[in-house]
Amino acid sequence: MVDALGLPVAFEITGGNRHDSQCALSLIATVGPQCLLGDKAYDSDAIREDLSARGAAAVIPPKANRKDPAPFDKDLYKARSSVECTFNLLKQARRFATRYEKTLRNYAAVVALGCSLLWLRI
Repeated sequence: MVDALGLPVAFEITGGNRHDSQCALSLIATVGPQCLLGDKAYDSDAIREDLSARGAAAVIPPKANRKDPAPFDKDLYKARSSVECTFNLLKQARRFATRYEKTLRNYAAVVALGCSLLWLRI
């Protein structure tokens, strides 16, 4: 997760065969956002219900197969590009992008170092 400035605030490492939206609820509980910008992959009833219970706005475009598509703020959704830019900055480090580290502990350390370097750019 990144904040409004595109700086990382939390991360969770998952297996390559696991979808990112499965760990979204634990990250939301960690950060407690006021607004969550996500792509269509995060359009699930569980995530939307959790955000509304926390009083946070869900700016997630609905999937094409939804019978009752939820409205979202298209102008606010444009700010999601800062999330993509943050991932692109992190992936410039080859060790991060190709996941050379064998153990979860070592890879988590590489991710934490990359995130801290982004914070030091301020």
